[in-house]
Amino acid sequence: MTDSPDQRRVRRSARQIALWTGIASAVVLAGGVAILIAVILLTARTESGPPAPDGDDRHGSPFDHIVVDVDRVLPWVVALGIVGVLLLGLVAWFAARQAVAPLGEALRVQRNFLADASHELRTPLTALTSRVQILQRRNARGEPIDDTLDKLRRDTSAMDEILTELLLAAQADSAPANGEPADVGPALAAAVDTVRPIAEEAGVAIDSSVAGRMDVVVPAVTLTRLCVALLDNAVQHSPRGAAVVVTADHEGRHMELRVADSGSGIASADRERVFERFARGADTGRRRGFGLGLALVQDVANRYGGSVEIETTSAAGTTFLLTLPLAR
Repeated sequence: MTDSPDQRRVRRSARQIALWTGIASAVVLAGGVAILIAVILLTARTESGPPAPDGDDRHGSPFDHIVVDVDRVLPWVVALGIVGVLLLGLVAWFAARQAVAPLGEALRVQRNFLADASHELRTPLTALTSRVQILQRRNARGEPIDDTLDKLRRDTSAMDEILTELLLAAQADSAPANGEPADVGPALAAAVDTVRPIAEEAGVAIDSSVAGRMDVVVPAVTLTRLCVALLDNAVQHSPRGAAVVVTADHEGRHMELRVADSGSGIASADRERVFERFARGADTGRRRGFGLGLALVQDVANRYGGSVEIETTSAAGTTFLLTLPLAR
């Protein structure tokens, strides 16, 4: 039975902590002993015993011995003991801190994964709810429902792909997943199709355009997730009757995707923290958000060598710019 990467990482960390703790403790003890010996030698004096029987004192009495003044050495022993205890306590504190670091990192990764998974499934579930409501209305009116059923099947397949990618990303320790380069056009179309029921319910239109075929170094499912997050954010912050405009073009060796909404803009105080996890501004949109969508977009974009930023923002709306490397 092979060990998991987490088990190997914990054991490696334990060995390193034990090694450094042993070395530090040995240095503290050796230093204390060396100082104590030096103090004894500096404060000790030599006393001679009775004269030798033959009267020859050239080589000293065989009864010569070193006398240590306890009153002078004892304060040093006490001081060195106190300093040694403090230093060993510091070593123990550092070792304990290093020992729990892997556990803290594991808890952080677990919390992030749960938050990311919850957020990634939230938009598809909202879209599914909207499609079910549309299906119920069409069925009640006796209208055809085959098209809506097909879209429901696509939405459930998209949710399955999202879950699969999230699990693979967690197992890969946040490393970029291997996969075929994605064509921006189909990925964006899938994202628009996913968000459209939410947009229709909010009375917001979505206009998208792609300047020809562009393949980026991101799997199709991941690229769709990025587009869904940006579109959903734009829809939630656009007033009824407005439109969200999405354009994709290439600039050098990168693809640039812009998502423009017609919201009230982002306050200056929120621009620096809008990509932080669980950070929400005063205007959180129609649906209660958790401040995860833009943070996820930034994490994934950075993982694949891209970026996301606020290109423009004002009272007339905000434009987010997603940049990803083109496939060679």
